[in-house]
Amino acid sequence: MKKLNKLILIAIASILTISVNAQEIGVSMSTPDFDTSVDEIIETYFENTGGAENWANVQGMKMTASINQMGMEIPIEMVQFKDKMYTKISVQGMEIKQGVFDGETLWSTNFMSMKAEKSDQEDVDNVRNELAEFPDPFLNYREKGFTAELMGTESIEGSDVFKIKLTKTPMVIDGEEIPNVSIYYFDSENYVPIMVHEEVMDGPGKGMIMESKMSDYQEVEGLYMPFSMTQGVKDQPGQPITISSIELNPTVDESEFEFPESTQEENN
Repeated sequence: MKKLNKLILIAIASILTISVNAQEIGVSMSTPDFDTSVDEIIETYFENTGGAENWANVQGMKMTASINQMGMEIPIEMVQFKDKMYTKISVQGMEIKQGVFDGETLWSTNFMSMKAEKSDQEDVDNVRNELAEFPDPFLNYREKGFTAELMGTESIEGSDVFKIKLTKTPMVIDGEEIPNVSIYYFDSENYVPIMVHEEVMDGPGKGMIMESKMSDYQEVEGLYMPFSMTQGVKDQPGQPITISSIELNPTVDESEFEFPESTQEENN
């Protein structure tokens, strides 16, 4: 389940932290300066996507999305706050929850038994650290204990990009601290990320590089976010995810995060 939790977190983190192509929202940008510092890139990023102060006011997000599997549209609902989250997948009339965290307990539905199963404390601690990045890992990143390094420039699909390495709070896997690094590719014209790479650190996919690409940027209450993304393994076809709506600071019933009582009784 660690692998599954990580994939969900990568998808959510990518959606929450990638912003708008400035050309699409009419923002006039200056000529790229490849002597720009990493902090100048990050500051401009927030300026172009609604302002750091407005981002800091985001306490939670609710996203309604869908993925296409073999011609079938599968609805997904993703909710994230600073201390809790869940992903709800609707398949053939069933609602399946994954990566649910209520602030103390982390659980997911087992796809084989269709029963809710709790994660161990190590997973809980890792998820708690991930949630501490909300709503954007670059927001006040030094206060979070993160480091950002400009690794140079590259060209991606004809676009010049700044390559930024963000080192976050280490993960703990099987009792061992593991580096937690994300590589962001910021478009040099608009100073916003257009792609993110993260390495899978455990499970059958260990060593694989997860890749997220973003498009179809729209305004949400003064902030700019993608409504379409592709997420998968680098150098392989990705899974398109289409977002139909994003709600900021939503009201969500606490029962959505609770471990099912019926499952608790069966396990006793």
